[in-house]
Amino acid sequence: MKKLLLNSTGLEKMNIQLFADDPAGLLSKGSTLGYKPSGSAEGTYTTIGSVTSIPDIGSEPEKVDVTTLADGNRKYIKGLQDQDNLTFASLYRKSIFNTLKAAEKTDTVYDWKISYPDGTSFTFTGSFSLIFSGAEINGALSFSIVVVVSKGPDFVPSPTA
Repeated sequence: MKKLLLNSTGLEKMNIQLFADDPAGLLSKGSTLGYKPSGSAEGTYTTIGSVTSIPDIGSEPEKVDVTTLADGNRKYIKGLQDQDNLTFASLYRKSIFNTLKAAEKTDTVYDWKISYPDGTSFTFTGSFSLIFSGAEINGALSFSIVVVVSKGPDFVPSPTA
């Protein structure tokens, strides 16, 4: 019946997704994580070429109770956000791990940048630690980069947005 109605009105079936901003979505291929000593020149991020996953960015705000004695129900306003540590998974590559291990020992604070294929990015600042992952039969060796965020993360829209 639906098909007949479309044909009887002379209308072709329309793909509404063609009107969406990104109808097919965005593949994560090409996403990168980079770092540089905090405050150094822009554009000098060192890309970590073995990253296999990027964590969720952002956090839920705390609820601040603003209920008065006259209210029949509790009332809340949006409070501060507390950013969790950001943990990035990475395949073990000796040169990358050794470079990061040397940087970890300096207790330097770093600026970090997550870049996505469409030009969108997140920037944040923090120190980091490495965790060497356990090994299993027929499994790739890996490690985690755990960043304790001291500033950010800040969303940086794509230049074409």
